[in-house]
Amino acid sequence: MSSAKTVISLGLAQLVSWGISYYLIGCFGERIVAELGWTRNVVYGGFSLALLVMGVISPVAGRLIDAYGGRPAMVTGSLLNAMGCIGLALAEDVPSYYAAWTCLGVAMRLTLYDAAFAALARIEGPDARRPMSQITLLGGLASTTFWPLGHFLADHFGWRGGIFAYAGFALLTVPLHLAIPTRRYEGMRALPSTAERRPLAGESREITAKAMLYTVIVALTNFLNAGMGSHMIGILVGLGLGATASVWIGSLRGVGQSMARLCEVVFGRYTHPLTLNFLAAGLLPFCFIVGLFSGQFTPAAFVFAFVYGAGNGLLTITRGTLPLVLFDHRTYGAFVGRLIAPSFMLSAAGPLVYAVVIGRFGGMGALSLSIALAAAILIAALVLTMRSGQKE
Repeated sequence: MSSAKTVISLGLAQLVSWGISYYLIGCFGERIVAELGWTRNVVYGGFSLALLVMGVISPVAGRLIDAYGGRPAMVTGSLLNAMGCIGLALAEDVPSYYAAWTCLGVAMRLTLYDAAFAALARIEGPDARRPMSQITLLGGLASTTFWPLGHFLADHFGWRGGIFAYAGFALLTVPLHLAIPTRRYEGMRALPSTAERRPLAGESREITAKAMLYTVIVALTNFLNAGMGSHMIGILVGLGLGATASVWIGSLRGVGQSMARLCEVVFGRYTHPLTLNFLAAGLLPFCFIVGLFSGQFTPAAFVFAFVYGAGNGLLTITRGTLPLVLFDHRTYGAFVGRLIAPSFMLSAAGPLVYAVVIGRFGGMGALSLSIALAAAILIAALVLTMRSGQKE
């Protein structure tokens, strides 16, 4: 199994990397709009471009990690995160702003969960489930940590000063990524039971069908996460909560993610990834329905943010662990890299779609869209579970 040093290093790196890149726009977006006078579509379109870049380079990133391990790819990603943040902080026009987001798009694909999962799969093979879950414990606190921190920095140093500080945090992940082992899983040296493990998707048609269902789940979840990551605070404000309260309530999302992931680490051995995936998908429609009442009943906002975090946090884990049981772990990085590429491209539209929906229909409209997406995710998870014959 992965050493505690590897898990802690990767977990801390995930906490910082998510906070300074993926959640950056949710913290600084409105301030950039207010100061530069650009439309929301232009400002949030930068984040969408970054997600599109992630999709374009995803297959290549997966193959590189399969071939050379996670260390060189993720160290490179750390440096690109710093460069991208510096570029954003210095941006005065749209081309330079979008160039910085392009750099951050490459950086995110090389530093966030999908890269870390591929690195762990290369090291641990089919035994990678537990370390995958463990590194998400700290990563799940990224919004909880960096949304309040980012607002504090912006209040005292402006949004440019805050993003400059983010570049410094990015450099702190370089030594953390250097701690990733370079070894490759050797299969038969492990327990004899390892040799008996076979992917649940064996035949070509079976692989195709389950790969499509997996892709649908990941794509819709990423689209939803991109929209909520960019606009959750704005949605809460639109429902009638104050700006400060919305920041702190929105931060409960991260608490919910890490609490759910802690339960998975402790009790996950008793739950098959397919079952966990279905149960996690079931939390999403519930949380958004409760969220509809946030404006009239403040505790509903707490439940909405916390339960969404829990469901999304568990789906992040199963995004990494499902391929370990469904497909051949030896080509994890390259195969999963191809499967998740459409999810980045679809999620690139998430911030823009949510911005348009919020502009026309307010927070209630955004939550109604979220309910429809969550229902589709739940149906796909149910079909995948039934096709795999997983009953427990």
